[in-house]
Amino acid sequence: MNHLVISCIGPDQTGLVDTLSKIIAKHQGNWQVSSLHHLSGFFAGVIEVAVVSENTEKLISELKAINGLNCQIEMAEPNLPQVVSNLVLEITANDRAGIVQEVSSVIHHQSGNLIKLVSSQDSAAYSGQDIFKAKVDIAIADKSIDDLIHALEQIADDLMVDISR
Repeated sequence: MNHLVISCIGPDQTGLVDTLSKIIAKHQGNWQVSSLHHLSGFFAGVIEVAVVSENTEKLISELKAINGLNCQIEMAEPNLPQVVSNLVLEITANDRAGIVQEVSSVIHHQSGNLIKLVSSQDSAAYSGQDIFKAKVDIAIADKSIDDLIHALEQIADDLMVDISR
């Protein structure tokens, strides 16, 4: 069984997910994990697919031939059991340029591995000021959690972090 990570981007149009799913199903692929988004008029998505070895090349070929969609496809190893803790950080702060770099740098320097980052920008209820919100999944050794929390708190006075497992 091969595991493929498929990254796609192209102008958004109706039916793209249907097209992707039909091609994957045609080659007996198992759509496992995905994140699909509409961003500024574009469709952007990442999909993990498991497919039997003998169907892999034909699947890759058909995905790359989808008109108007640029697909990059990489072979991957299936997710293996982890020996670290998974944490979910919910971050809220006044929006500013560089905030994702600041947070990701702290995670990196505290030996954390950023697994997933979903961010958005919103307006504060009363002031209308731009607010940055993010949900960040990380993997980190148990002994590093307290240091990570302390380092995140040092980024800025307005940054709030809720942590759950």
